[in-house]
Amino acid sequence: RARRMTPAPLVRLGIRVRREQAELALAALLPILRDGAEETEPDQDEVEYAVYAPRAELPKLEDVRALAGDALIDVTMTEVPPGWERRWHQYLQPVEVAGSGRRVRIRPPWQPAAGDSGALEVVIDPGELFGAGTHPTTRLCLELLLELEPGGALCDWGAGSGILAVTAARLGFGPVSAVEVMPDGLEAIARNAAANGVSVRTHWLNLAETPAPWAPTVTANLTLDLLEAIAAGPLERAPERMIASGVLADRADAVAMAFERHGMYE
Repeated sequence: RARRMTPAPLVRLGIRVRREQAELALAALLPILRDGAEETEPDQDEVEYAVYAPRAELPKLEDVRALAGDALIDVTMTEVPPGWERRWHQYLQPVEVAGSGRRVRIRPPWQPAAGDSGALEVVIDPGELFGAGTHPTTRLCLELLLELEPGGALCDWGAGSGILAVTAARLGFGPVSAVEVMPDGLEAIARNAAANGVSVRTHWLNLAETPAPWAPTVTANLTLDLLEAIAAGPLERAPERMIASGVLADRADAVAMAFERHGMYE
């Protein structure tokens, strides 16, 4: 039986810069702040930009320092006190991803629809889970998902908020299932599926200990350790195609090597 896991605590990344260089710093920090940030003025000579996310999703402090350059005064990471877990939601902005002539727009329910933008609208409330569409690994998965011809069953291994599973169902895959081990994950996935008028079957299990359920198409936005653990175990059956992300570029070959034993290739 899978073990329940405690959600990763939310961390506030605060970046304080000199006011006279704030605009230049903001432009340089766009790779980090492009999805929205809290802006405060702790001092008349300073501006602070802050983002909220689990520690694993935040950039390294040395990368922040390199981007901010001479404008930087200080950068801090502090764990968010209990009860503040959803404060970061107010800074979430819609995310639009394109691929193979199609576009999908992911937005939280408190953001308005785009109207006639031509993009498929997918509404996702991340709750306290991973998967608001803002993380680069999620975007990469969505881009590759759009490259596929929708059809047949799909399973999302480690679904978080259900963003990939729900989007796949909206695109025309079916039946769609999602695997998650976080305590509130199954409820969040079901809630997001209902909000988008689609059906997603959920499974609660620990992928590191239990064989992942089979589907011809699989999405797996996971860590390298977990991907390797899945590949090392007794897969029920290898998927025909798998979109894998969550891995640093210089370690990407390790994923292909791990799944070679199942007859899969990149």
